[in-house]
Amino acid sequence: MNNIYDDKAFFDAYSRMARSTGGLEAAGEWHQLQPLFPAMEGSRVLDLGCGYGWHCKYAVEQGAAEALGLDLSEKMIAEARARNADPRIRYEVCGIAEYSYPAGYYDLVVSNLALHYLADLDDIYRKVFSTLRAGGVFLFNIEHPVFTAGVREDWVRDAEGRPVCWPVDNYYYPGERTTLFLGQEVKKQHHTLTQILMGLIRCGFVLEAVEEAMPDPSMLDLPGMADEMRRPMMLLVKARKPV
Repeated sequence: MNNIYDDKAFFDAYSRMARSTGGLEAAGEWHQLQPLFPAMEGSRVLDLGCGYGWHCKYAVEQGAAEALGLDLSEKMIAEARARNADPRIRYEVCGIAEYSYPAGYYDLVVSNLALHYLADLDDIYRKVFSTLRAGGVFLFNIEHPVFTAGVREDWVRDAEGRPVCWPVDNYYYPGERTTLFLGQEVKKQHHTLTQILMGLIRCGFVLEAVEEAMPDPSMLDLPGMADEMRRPMMLLVKARKPV
C-alpha cells in the first residue's frame, strides 16, 4: 500500500481537508455510508486503513465492545490516537495486506477509501471472509472505477478552468494509475466494477447493498461539490458472510 501519507507536505495538506477537520459529518458520503452500518452493540470491529480513527470512534459510540484500527501511516495512527482515543479502541501501524486476520473473530470489518491502494483485492476479500464470524459484515467505500479510470483523475477543462467532461480511458485494464492529489503524485490501483463485486461473490459473500456515493444535498452549495453529481467518485458496498 502507498505510504505517501507519511510525507510531511502531503499529510499537512490532507490535514486541512474538510473530512480531516470536520470528521464524519464533513465527509460527503457519510449520509449514505452511515445507514449501511449494522447494529454494533457488543461487537468486535476491524477498520482497514483507519486514518484518523473516525469510524473506530463511531463504532464504540454505537456500543462496539472493541475496535482495532489499522493504518500503514505512522502519522495517521498518531492522529487517531490523539483525536479518537477510547479504552475500547486499539490502533496499530500495519498494512492491510500484512495483518494476521484471526479466524472467525470480528463481527464487522469496515474500510473507507483505502482498498483502491491495493492491487490484489481477492486476497483481501479472502482474509476478511476468514476473519469474520458467520453473519458478519464487510462494509467498504472504494473509489469508483469510473473515477480511477479517469485520465489522471481530473476533468478536461476549458480555457477558464471550468470542468467540461470527465475522460475515462483503459477501463478494462486494471492496475496502477498515477494521479495528482494534494499537489503530489499518488499511485492507486484501478479495478473494474466486475472485479470489485464479483470478487466478493466468488469469495462467498452475499451482497446486501451497492451504492454510488452522491454528495449530501446540504453540501451542494460548497465549492466544486455540484460537479460531484456529474460522475461517481466513490462506491459503497455492504457484503455479509453467510450464517
